[in-house]
Amino acid sequence: MSDPQIDPAGNTQAFRAFAQQQDATSSTEKPSRLPVWLAAGVAVVIVLAVVAYLLVR
Repeated sequence: MSDPQIDPAGNTQAFRAFAQQQDATSSTEKPSRLPVWLAAGVAVVIVLAVVAYLLVR
């Protein structure tokens, strides 16, 4: 029974194809995290405002 997985270290051509495939998948851009940071900042400001309001009241 043959192994369906091809060992990329088996020969030079397979290894080069494997290495180029890894480079192509890693070069895709990651989505921006700016909206996450903005939402977290707004949530912190709201929580601090509520705490300040409750302390002053």
